[in-house]
Amino acid sequence: MNSKVPPDLSRMNRAVFEALDHDQLVELTCRLHAVATDLAERLAMNSTNSSRPPSSDPPFGKGGAVAAGSGGAGGAGVTAGGAGNPTPPVPSRKPPQPSGRKPGKQPGAKGKWRDEPLKAERTERLWPCTCDGCGMPLEMWDKEVRTGAAFPVLELERTPGGIRIACVEHRYQVVLCTCGHETEARPGVGVLSFLDGRKRQLHLTERCMVAPSLAAFIAALHIRHHQSRRKIREFLLTWMGVPLSVGSIDRCIREVGVACEPIVQDLLEEVRAAGIIHADETPWYQGVLNCWLWVVLTATTAVFHIGSRRHEEIRDLLGDAIIGWLVTDGYGAYRDYERRQRCLAHLIRKGLALAGGLSPDGVQFGEWLVRELRGLIHAVAEDQGHTILNPIQARMKRACKLHRDHETEKIRALAREILNDWAAIVAFVRNPYLPATNNEAERALRIAVIARRLSFGTRNEEGSAAYAASLSVVETCRRRHVDPWSYIAETLGRARAGFMHNPIPAAA
Repeated sequence: MNSKVPPDLSRMNRAVFEALDHDQLVELTCRLHAVATDLAERLAMNSTNSSRPPSSDPPFGKGGAVAAGSGGAGGAGVTAGGAGNPTPPVPSRKPPQPSGRKPGKQPGAKGKWRDEPLKAERTERLWPCTCDGCGMPLEMWDKEVRTGAAFPVLELERTPGGIRIACVEHRYQVVLCTCGHETEARPGVGVLSFLDGRKRQLHLTERCMVAPSLAAFIAALHIRHHQSRRKIREFLLTWMGVPLSVGSIDRCIREVGVACEPIVQDLLEEVRAAGIIHADETPWYQGVLNCWLWVVLTATTAVFHIGSRRHEEIRDLLGDAIIGWLVTDGYGAYRDYERRQRCLAHLIRKGLALAGGLSPDGVQFGEWLVRELRGLIHAVAEDQGHTILNPIQARMKRACKLHRDHETEKIRALAREILNDWAAIVAFVRNPYLPATNNEAERALRIAVIARRLSFGTRNEEGSAAYAASLSVVETCRRRHVDPWSYIAETLGRARAGFMHNPIPAAA
């Protein structure tokens, strides 16, 4: 029997076993034992011994699964139908076929309008700066002829007791210049975000009912606090008394992302010039596409990007040559960079998985490897000399060479992985300022992982780019101890008026 072909369990019964000779029975038993061992080790996986996130752990302890043969809470080992009348298996349902309809309100559906117009609390006048006729600056004593355009704007105001939303009427005045030409102040117009197939494109403009301050507040509820658009609408209506539609809230979130996109290129230049760069990736969903969310960050800057998992993605982010060190996990896309530190936390988790397995050699090798890796990290942190560091490295390398041809696949794979990436694993020994783990990137990705589990990703390229840009600005501001939402509100206001963004202030 070919040992590499997985056993077909659906065709096995007592008659098949009785027809096999002794050698075939031994071979089949060994293969079934390997399958059972692999399944048992998978069942024991959690966030401490694998790459699974902590959110995937069972809620009650680390076990969570009923042991084989226990039969559930009573330990009787029978199904709900009893020993002689087992419960029939539930037939698997076919996945629903896509209807072909786009998400959201369908064409021809009944629309909803505001029942009452917004009542302004006060009026804010805006005047033109220069004359359209002669080009001279307009002065305070120039005559106001009339109001050209007026519309209500909902603004978020911070008071000593908290926050409030005020309705302010913006009036754009028409001024008569001394040359006799009337000049009208007009709302600013920003960039146009075009998406193929969309009936109404996203155009940033100052003629908007939601002011930048309130739009930044809505984006904070969605991006940082993981609230859905409908929950944000309920919150604003219940606690602020402001009725906004789901479409208006969605527009605010998209406008914030579009306004933040030009900032990402500036942040990338800062990342590439840094001395230590952390990089990591996690799966992401973009509609029906399986994409990946990348992050590259330094002590004061972070850049997120949604794309494929190809090697070209990380090269587009970091370029062909970076002057600093790259701290990553074991993904092969990072191995093109020579100055790299491999995350030891990932190797420790793999060692813990071996130590918790059923193979005696794997248990021994896994426990020993975890002990040596932790000892190496502790020795470097305590700034111990080469009399301690060199023997630890020599023992680790010799043990991996002894196990690189082991008959157990997981032991063999881990030993060869360490040997193939040896220079990146021990780089922090020669350079003590390098971190031994990639926890910085892991923590930066956590907010996106939680959002992915709640919202199932984004729908299109515009949404992916906007969400990644918003995360980049928020995380960079947080690392620089800058209020991200005040900066985003200012950036959105400038983007609506058609002005360039101001750079994020440097860390204090």
